[in-house]
Parts: sequence; C-alpha cells; structure tokens
Amino acid sequence: MPTPRPVIAHVLHRLDRAGAEVLAAGLARSLRDRYDFHFYCLDGLGPLAEELIEEGFVVASLGREPGIDRAVARRLRGFIDGRGVSLVHAHQYTPFFYSSLARGFSPIKRRRLPILLTEHGRHYPDVFSAKRVLANKLLLARRDRVTAVGGFVMAALVVNEGMRGEVIYNGIEPSSTGQRPTRRDARQALHLEPDAPVVMQVARLHPVKDHATAVRAFAAVHAELPSARLVLIGDGPERETIEQQTRALGLSDAVVFTGVRADVRDLLPAADVFLLSSLSEGISVTLLEAMDAGLPIVATQVGGNSEVVEQERTGLLAPRGDHAALGRCLLTLLRDPTTAEEYGQAGRRRLLKRFTQDQMHAGYTAQYESLLARSG
Repeated sequence: MPTPRPVIAHVLHRLDRAGAEVLAAGLARSLRDRYDFHFYCLDGLGPLAEELIEEGFVVASLGREPGIDRAVARRLRGFIDGRGVSLVHAHQYTPFFYSSLARGFSPIKRRRLPILLTEHGRHYPDVFSAKRVLANKLLLARRDRVTAVGGFVMAALVVNEGMRGEVIYNGIEPSSTGQRPTRRDARQALHLEPDAPVVMQVARLHPVKDHATAVRAFAAVHAELPSARLVLIGDGPERETIEQQTRALGLSDAVVFTGVRADVRDLLPAADVFLLSSLSEGISVTLLEAMDAGLPIVATQVGGNSEVVEQERTGLLAPRGDHAALGRCLLTLLRDPTTAEEYGQAGRRRLLKRFTQDQMHAGYTAQYESLLARSG
C-alpha cells in the first residue's frame, strides 16, 4: 500500500487573488503529489476557492464573526481532528492566532500539531504592542516555525511581535519568451492605442495601495504626454473614490479600470512602465510578474519594495505619498526608452536569480519536512 501523504492545512483569511492566497494555491498545486493540502478560510471563500475545489482540494469556510470568535477555533479543531491534519500553515497573523487557539495549550497537542506561520506583509502604520509580544510567547510553541516573505517583514516581526524566523522570498514561475503575448496583442486586449505611452498598476483598490497618489502622479504625466494612458487592474472598496478622482482631474478618457483579471501576466506586455504606489508592501508578487515581463518599475520606497527593485538598475523608487516624485520617475522612463529597456532586462535577470517559484517552494518544503519529522 502507498504511504498516505501528510495532511497540511493552509489557514487564510480568504481565497482571493492576492499574494498570500496565490502563493498558498501554488504551493498546493506544485506539491500535491507529496502532501495532501486542505484550505480553511476565516472570512469566506473567494474566487480561488472554486478553482481549488474543482481541482480536488478540500476547502472550507470557518465563518468568523467580528471580535475574537472562539467558535472559529472550535470549528478548525474539528477539521484538524476529523481530517487527520499533521501540520498547519497559517498565512498572516490572525490565521495563526486562531490556529494556535484551535490546537489548545496542552503540551502534548502543541507538540503533535506544529504550526508554520508565514507573514506576508505588515499593517500601516505598524506599531509595537507589549501585550501582543507577551501573547505571542503563549501562542507560539517551541516546535513552531516562523517565516517571512522578505527581510523588511521579518525585521518587523522581530521588533513588533517578538518573533524570529527565516526569510523565504516570494517567487513566481518565470515565463519563456515564447509564452508571453506580444505588446500588440496585449494592447488589443485592453483596447489601447499602439503607440500610446502606457503606465500599468496591478493592485486591489484598497487604501494601503494608495491609488489616489498613483492617479495624481499620472496627472503630471498626462499634462506632459497627453496620449499617455494609465491602466489600473484590480478592484476593491476604493474603486468609486478613484473613479471620482479621475473625473475631477479630467482623466476619464486616459485611465482604464479593468477590474479583477485572471490574465494579468498576459496583459503586462501592454505597458511601458509598471507602477506601484503602496503605503506598505511585503514582497509584491505583481512586482515580480512585472519583472518577468521585462518592465521597468516605478514604486514607493516602502517595505520590501527596495528588496525587489534596485534603484537606477531595475527601476526608480520614490517616497510614499509623493505624487510629484512618482510623476517625475514615470516621465523619466517614458521619455527614455533605452534606459527603460535596460532596467526591464536587468529586472528579469534579478528575478531569475532570486525570486523564482522553485526557490520558494524548496524553502517551504524544507520547513514542512523538518516540522513533520520533529512532530513524529
């Protein structure tokens, strides 16, 4: 008889198309021959859930209510016991909190069910809490492990959470040259003019992504280059506000809202420059995808962005919230295609060296094997 695969439970907020969720789904798809992955979501399922269910993965919602919902811990405990979970991989702090509560505080249970916490980013502003550091000493068992997607995120865990661990950089599967759509095809898919200067941002329309600053930066670009277009891929609670802002600035015909797209990597070749205006970031998967497409990057110098983007080598970095500086960076690259091309190619070389899916998966596999061996 074949040896049963160890059951690993991913615990997340939801299964939306965002960095942590895409990472977890990619891990499960790539390593399913070795491990039996389940997905448990605190706050509803999300669009990725349907895909994973169709692919044969166990997916369940835990139905969290506002406040500390102890019923979530009980429901998760039932899934863990009933389905023979050997290891929990918690993505972000709140899923870790409920995973630890579900395990209970018995020394035997804490030894038998290890938790791997992966921190993908930090709230903005990020502050120290002595109470939380003390709580973490109770929640984190000796056999548990902590990972972060970048050095900035790990430093924040050390300072603000009292947790130490290992950095496993986010990574993506690089495309081959033949796989990528042409610039012409990508522009046709977005109904863009063949020769228009195009800036693209891929991010959920959420306050932390600061699309308002992106639009103001683009307004400066449009004043100098009237044929320029800004493509915003993503959706979220800020959409109506940002649409109102574009109308107020007279940019309605120059800004394209696509909503959520499953074919982002096919659309990236339409851009001349990739923009990310976030107030805070971990290691952005969309930055990695832009590098894979050979795009130069303009981004805010926050969080892990400077770990991904090398200043004046693969892109340009500007202070958060500074639309004038971001606008100048965009104009610099749009007016200098030679430098933009050099940055884009250097970015792709950096991706292949440091941010590949194979490297990332090898890091998590090593964590899984170590934890499973130690828990018996």
